Amino acid sequence: MSDGLEYAPMAESLFLLNLTSPPLLFFILGASAALLKSDLEIPEQVAKLLSLYLLMAIGFKGGVALASTPFSAGMIGGLSLALALAAIVPVYTFFLLKRSMPIPEAAATAATYGSISAVTFVTATSYLDAIGIEWNGYLVAAMALMESPAIIIGLLLFRFYGEGQSKSINLPELLRDAFLNGSVFLILGSLLVGYVSGPTGKAQLSTFVEGLFTGVLCLFLLDMGIVAMRRISAIRRTAISPVALVSWALILPVINASLALTAVLVLNLPVGDALLITVLAASASYIAVPAAMRLALPEANPGVYLGMSLAVTFPFNLLIGIPLYHQIIELFS
Repeated sequence: MSDGLEYAPMAESLFLLNLTSPPLLFFILGASAALLKSDLEIPEQVAKLLSLYLLMAIGFKGGVALASTPFSAGMIGGLSLALALAAIVPVYTFFLLKRSMPIPEAAATAATYGSISAVTFVTATSYLDAIGIEWNGYLVAAMALMESPAIIIGLLLFRFYGEGQSKSINLPELLRDAFLNGSVFLILGSLLVGYVSGPTGKAQLSTFVEGLFTGVLCLFLLDMGIVAMRRISAIRRTAISPVALVSWALILPVINASLALTAVLVLNLPVGDALLITVLAASASYIAVPAAMRLALPEANPGVYLGMSLAVTFPFNLLIGIPLYHQIIELFS
């Protein structure tokens, strides 16, 4: 009984910490601006620069952390789990969705939820840093590796179940889009730079990759709030019931997080690593996968998979998911 009484205040404080963090408040500010039809807007090129900075900074810091992380069974287990989730999630997501939406949309949405959101991951790392919980740099590599398998699996599912709607798939082009898209390449490249340069490189770039990080994240999430709220209109314009889409956008991260939580608890991973793997599983891509789907699967309506991931799942994970997953891990660890 005393454990429960001690846990409740901790759960409340973790939720409030995330809810009152500046990055999340700026996301809410951006969403409010779009909802109230303010003319506030981040120029597209500036938003792209902010995203490039975040990917570079998190990749570099992860590489430095990886350089100082001893090779261990925990690292192998964590990376193996990340890849397994990236392969499993899009498959069962497709079969859950294909009865309630057309095959092209089901395949594209499965790929979207099988992949990851780098910004959700970055926000989760900032959350852990703010409360003083350590995490290992190999998870940056896990994040990058989880981007690509879902794209390939989603398109293969469409090819096998499309009932004549499918087109031939150019495998070399598909692999290039999956493994050499800008976000994956920058993350892996920055990870390598951080790993090679190590603590010396970190000291040289500390002002840039650490001192500016939270401020840039706030600006980026301000823009994401604006974009996410505007994407709600895309959901309304689809032929599929908006209620069904919103429901799936809330149910899928919970299912995916539950699978990941079970696995990280069985593997007994450290709290920080367990949370980040859970967040990666629960998140959904709104950059790499939608870009690949628009080229490889034009039959699918972007308003479905992009609206679900960016307008619903992304804010759900930021507002509720991250502190909730943390509470569960702490409770059962």
